[in-house]
Amino acid sequence: MKNAIRALTLAVVAGAGVACSQAQENAESDVQASAATEASEPVEVQANCYLRSDDAASRPSPADSATADMGGDLVKVCYGAPSARGRQLVGGDAHPYGTRWRMGANEATSIHLPFAASVAGVAVPAGSYSLYAVVGEASWDIVVNSVSDRWGVPINDDVTASDVGTGQVAVVPNEHVETLTMAFEDVTADAASLVVTWEGYRVEVPVERSN
Repeated sequence: MKNAIRALTLAVVAGAGVACSQAQENAESDVQASAATEASEPVEVQANCYLRSDDAASRPSPADSATADMGGDLVKVCYGAPSARGRQLVGGDAHPYGTRWRMGANEATSIHLPFAASVAGVAVPAGSYSLYAVVGEASWDIVVNSVSDRWGVPINDDVTASDVGTGQVAVVPNEHVETLTMAFEDVTADAASLVVTWEGYRVEVPVERSN
């Protein structure tokens, strides 16, 4: 009889241990699942473009923006839109080849991503970033910077210290466009092209959702 009671007691203890172990595993799984869900949740895109002052309406180069709906998630680019006014700016005296350019006027050009993505091949988490270019005649180096809300110049050592990475895109000859324009084309749930047109060129910056 004593042996039977002892065997029953051991079985109950063992069963409790298994139950506790299973409960712990379930709890850990719940935590991991919760963390994974939080990591995959979209980040709210910045609704308004950063402006350093309230004189934007009276500027010669007005503030502008472009958006892309990628599978229900909104990607937004903010930029200042200068006009050529008979000048050669990119590749001219204002922005010679081989120099850094803010890809617009006034505040830094910025991109707001509600999901992890690559911009010109540069992988970034969800968030807001600024963009600038090292311009060339046949290609541009597109630099992604982690500080989005700032004035666009100078692009000095303090600015470049926050660079995330650089990708290269081709420059394609284009009909003359008087005012710098940015727009998203070929938009799908997973990819889009940020198209920059101005003066006599066209540049396409790929934006791709990360899996």
